[in-house]
Amino acid sequence: MTPLESPVTDLPALDPKFLAKVDLGRLEVAEPACHPPRILLLYGSLRERSFSRLLVEEAARILQVLGCETRIFDPRDLPLPDATGPEHPKVQELRALSQWSEGQVWCSPERHGAISGIMKAQIDWIPLEIGSVRPTQGKTLAVMQVSGGSQSFNAVNTLRLLGRWMRMITIPNQSSVAMAYREFDEHDRMKPSSYYDRVVDVMEELVKFTLLTRDRADYLVDRYSERKAHGRIPEHVALAAEAMKHEVAPA
Repeated sequence: MTPLESPVTDLPALDPKFLAKVDLGRLEVAEPACHPPRILLLYGSLRERSFSRLLVEEAARILQVLGCETRIFDPRDLPLPDATGPEHPKVQELRALSQWSEGQVWCSPERHGAISGIMKAQIDWIPLEIGSVRPTQGKTLAVMQVSGGSQSFNAVNTLRLLGRWMRMITIPNQSSVAMAYREFDEHDRMKPSSYYDRVVDVMEELVKFTLLTRDRADYLVDRYSERKAHGRIPEHVALAAEAMKHEVAPA
């Protein structure tokens, strides 16, 4: 047996009682949830004709055709982070929607090579943790952006970074719509184009990932470090320890 094939036994920094072997049974869902996937959509502009809002509305229509229940948060009257307390009605509304959702869509205009302040404020008002509840952990995320000029990926890249920070499962596909003012008609509906087709692709992928992970999210994000911090011993280790207590010593 070569060294690479040998079992690793010398791990002095590891506390084995908090280490959980992968349980394939917990990745199988006996009774999957039957309700429509719940998707929250956020956009990043307060303009009267906001192209990030129009793109989100188009995405919501596609999601509904795919069988989802959707909610679009209106960021008007949302205060700046730390300008007031979390008891503000708009903050409470946003946090409740985040907890309600199983997946999210974030769409921002690109401003000075980054996301807009409106978009960042919404994300900043959603905390990593409220008591024992983490409003975004394990939820799926799709990211999109609109640009006034040529195609860019600065905003979606920033949104991906934030999604990772919020412990979300960000899907591989994304949408970046260049010269967005050309892509919507006089009725504020998105015109047929390769950009539109990509939005459909992204929403399809989001629904699939949401259905794949929503019943497994708690297990997928269960971590050694957090079990150790809270003194929570994995079930298989606890059961093994209990069984050893009842073993009869040999005569």
